[in-house]
Amino acid sequence: MSEENRGIDYAALFDAIPTPLSVLTPDLVITAANRAYLEIAGRTREEVVGRPLFEVFPENPNDPEADGARNLRASFQRVLDTGKPDTMLLQRYDIPVPGTDGEYQERYWSPLNTPVLGPDGSVVLIINRVEDATAYVRDSLARTGAVAGPPLDPMSGREIAEAELYARARELYEHNERLRRAHAREHQVALTLQKAMLPTHMPLKHRHAAVRYRPAAGSLNVCGDWYDLINLSEDRFAVAVGDVVGRGLEAASVMGQLRSALSASMRVADGPAQALYGLDLYARSLDGALATTTVKIDIDTHTRTLTYSSAGHLPPMLCHPDKRVEYLDQATDVPLAARSRPSHRPQAITTYTPGSVLILYTDGLVERRREAIDAGLERLAESLARHSDLDPEEIADNLLEDQGMNDGNPDDVALVVIRL
Repeated sequence: MSEENRGIDYAALFDAIPTPLSVLTPDLVITAANRAYLEIAGRTREEVVGRPLFEVFPENPNDPEADGARNLRASFQRVLDTGKPDTMLLQRYDIPVPGTDGEYQERYWSPLNTPVLGPDGSVVLIINRVEDATAYVRDSLARTGAVAGPPLDPMSGREIAEAELYARARELYEHNERLRRAHAREHQVALTLQKAMLPTHMPLKHRHAAVRYRPAAGSLNVCGDWYDLINLSEDRFAVAVGDVVGRGLEAASVMGQLRSALSASMRVADGPAQALYGLDLYARSLDGALATTTVKIDIDTHTRTLTYSSAGHLPPMLCHPDKRVEYLDQATDVPLAARSRPSHRPQAITTYTPGSVLILYTDGLVERRREAIDAGLERLAESLARHSDLDPEEIADNLLEDQGMNDGNPDDVALVVIRL
């Protein structure tokens, strides 16, 4: 503590702050409340401190449309989930009238909830700041005919303008709440869609593989990236990754259709190039499929060869036992449906030594703003070589860590790691 701060009574300072403040535990128990808070709430310190907030201020059971408590709980949860302040616009939250039998007083508040973080970054306390806007709102609603009766007190022109601002803020908040609820429903649909469309297990005959799927931070948790692994015969299996332009349910829907089409084509086509040619024909009839990138590899464990073809996708990487990383970039063509007319795709073959590691990935793993793509590819290749002696699950985790994916990736990421 600095010399000038020594001797300050912080408890007295907190109590003297004119802004109404209370301090809550993560379980929403009130641990402290200043004088201003107690005055606007009409409570004594003994009536609030040490008690759950929603026990002290329960929701008005006489108002079937009351949503203040639910909105406030949601705000606290956002603070706990993100560790960031959450500003709530105008809220109606009626409070019980002390000394009455179930009587509630109509009140309007403008809350701000701020986290106090512990050494490990977790939320240990929440500061709940509230401003009582009841007089402003009641006056504004009375003048517009929304409620009967005169304003609570005579108001100046400035206060009238503030009241109108509060009323508009309330409308905006309610609109935002409707958007939040709609987003939550869409989010649940997206999660269900993702689980239905992405494979959940490795091919039965090849267990030396790991996959990772990371949606972009802040997205609906489902996007246009996909991966697939299938058995072709006793000694052969196929792997593919792809990336549809865009995010959200529309991109996910296109992704599911393309993945299913490619999965079927992989089973009957004579090699990756023919499979991608058939997928290109299908993509031309599918809205939203333009410029999709994908790469497919057939792995023959008997001949120890990799046969591959790419439609505009970043090159898979093959790390040999001597740590040399080979880019599989000798059969790259344009993305799906990018040409005015379909044409046959190139195909290349390379050999591998048992113990090598193959990775396929989408661009979210390596692309960064204000950085050349080559820098991201070099960073990934170096990481792959450094961790190639580990098992596929550990390699996948380390690649994501080295590429900064554990801090929240700005774009979708699909990654497949295979020990050959």
